Amino acid sequence: MRLVAVADTHLFHDDLRLPPGDVFIHAGDMCRRGDLEELERALDWIRGLPYRHKVIVAGNHDWAFARMPGRARALLGDDLTYLEDSQVVIDGLRFWGSPWQPAYGGWAFNLPRGGPLADKWARIPEGLDVLVTHGPPEGVGDGSSVAGRMGCADLRDRVRITRPRLHLFGHIHEDGGLWRADATCYANVTTWECERAATVIDIDPHAITEVHVPPAR
Repeated sequence: MRLVAVADTHLFHDDLRLPPGDVFIHAGDMCRRGDLEELERALDWIRGLPYRHKVIVAGNHDWAFARMPGRARALLGDDLTYLEDSQVVIDGLRFWGSPWQPAYGGWAFNLPRGGPLADKWARIPEGLDVLVTHGPPEGVGDGSSVAGRMGCADLRDRVRITRPRLHLFGHIHEDGGLWRADATCYANVTTWECERAATVIDIDPHAITEVHVPPAR
């Protein structure tokens, strides 16, 4: 199965050239302001992509999923899979998605560090093939020139316990890349308003292989 993963397109999606694959994954921040009109534009773009499966997680700019979840989900239709503390099985592989992040700047899906975030991450089950979150775990793909390391320590701890085979995220625009630690392959798949290309990864029951990991900005 070939995964084509992006994040942080912020409605610049027309500038993005995507390679072939089986599953398209958007790890959040499809929008700018995040209202329903913006979300509809982003979803129309995703719907028109030539992938058999399309998996979406909301980001901090995707306000419609936080403020008007019923109306936002109604825009998805039957061909887009939105994950919010939930899972989907695709061709035998388990995907779990979650939009939460440490509180910063008054954005959507903010929660205080510590207990509130840890409670969300506690829902992440063991035995996952692919975990998709908008934000990064602490210490991996989370380096920002503005605020230093911005990842979530509680997410890091939960990933170490549950050991997903692959953890995809975005949110931090300056630290795209791929890393391997313990049993998990981590990838910050940010495209930062499409200045950075999509990340392409092959996954099967036995291996995870990076096909194309563009350099950080």
